[in-house]
Amino acid sequence: MKVISDRIASFEKKLAMILMFAMAVIIALAVFFRYVINYPLFWAGEISIFLLIYITFIGGSLGLKYNSQASVTILTDYLPEKANKMIAISGHIFMLLFMTILLFYCFKWITSPNVALQKSSAILLPMWVPYCILPIGLSFSTLHILNNLSILIKGDDRQ
Repeated sequence: MKVISDRIASFEKKLAMILMFAMAVIIALAVFFRYVINYPLFWAGEISIFLLIYITFIGGSLGLKYNSQASVTILTDYLPEKANKMIAISGHIFMLLFMTILLFYCFKWITSPNVALQKSSAILLPMWVPYCILPIGLSFSTLHILNNLSILIKGDDRQ
């Protein structure tokens, strides 16, 4: 499980860098075209929003991989190690349950006829393309949570 999670994280890092670079270039071009050439790029805003959404879901998945989310630990700091471990395991199980529910409804939503007919307003991109980041990001997140749960259960502190 660790190998799969590590490879997905490596892919996510590279993809996030490419998407952030593309978004920065598109926004810079949009500003240049709008204010220097006086010919605004009608598609730049929409593409930038889609890229930002993709980056957000990929970043969220990477955050789960490296346990880097913000957390309030004032109570768990005073608990014994065994109680902390049980709380962490139960938290990961709840996250897995939540991800499973979200994945189920994401697939149901994306495969619905309404989404199949929807198109974006500026470039007329089928909306299932930008919406696909939901099941992709949630699937990657689920794999990272499974990896972290297996590490917790085995008692291995290494990532």
